[in-house]
Amino acid sequence: MIVTNNPKCLAQFNQKYEVEFLNGKLMDVLEVVRNHIHDGHSLLTHPLSSSIKPNETPYKTVIITKSRKEVIDFQSVNFIEQAIHTTEKFIRDRGTPAWSDKILNDFMLIDYDIISQGLS
Repeated sequence: MIVTNNPKCLAQFNQKYEVEFLNGKLMDVLEVVRNHIHDGHSLLTHPLSSSIKPNETPYKTVIITKSRKEVIDFQSVNFIEQAIHTTEKFIRDRGTPAWSDKILNDFMLIDYDIISQGLS
């Protein structure tokens, strides 16, 4: 299952994969992923998988297991909680730039490319 706030990922993956699209911020994606993990899903991609700092990009796509398990994956819990903590820290300490539409499109493409590599 793909959780994203990236319209490009929704458009490209919606036919082949289960996509949960959020019309929100990067932190919204992380929080929804955390909720899924607490519900028995596991991470398949790291929630901060790129060298772009979490306060710099507005888009995030994370892949998690489609099926739920009876037992919570504590490694996934640890990864998502660390990602949320890191993101909160970067946003609090550095803020988020007001990017132009061209740069926002570049960030969509970067996020799409990263997750495409993970899927292949």
